Amino acid sequence: MRGNADGLTKRQLLPSGAVSRARELRRNSTDAEKKLWRALREALPGPKFRRQVPLGPYFADFCSHAEKLVIEVDGGQHADTVEYDAACTRFIESEGNRVLRFWNNDVLANPDGVVAVVGQHLNGRNI
Repeated sequence: MRGNADGLTKRQLLPSGAVSRARELRRNSTDAEKKLWRALREALPGPKFRRQVPLGPYFADFCSHAEKLVIEVDGGQHADTVEYDAACTRFIESEGNRVLRFWNNDVLANPDGVVAVVGQHLNGRNI
């Protein structure tokens, strides 16, 4: 059976406006998100990552459904939203995903190192 007990898919269960908000977030990606997106596509062509994926009330910066892996790229404003980020991580993990968080400056300064860490978390496969 596809969907929940009422036959609704996860997309149908998303909050109103989630899909259009995800599109807006993709159009307005940060420099760090753009850099990591290119690096992931070049260095890890096997796993399919999607950008700005709505997961319940949250948006994952990068998500591989097959790998059950979510990558969050956090800017300086996230230092002020620790509780929100923790709630987001708890929700995403409760859905069966693993969450990796990186700071913007780490992605911008060392994208290869970030991709190497991501590669180590791809169900035991290394890059």
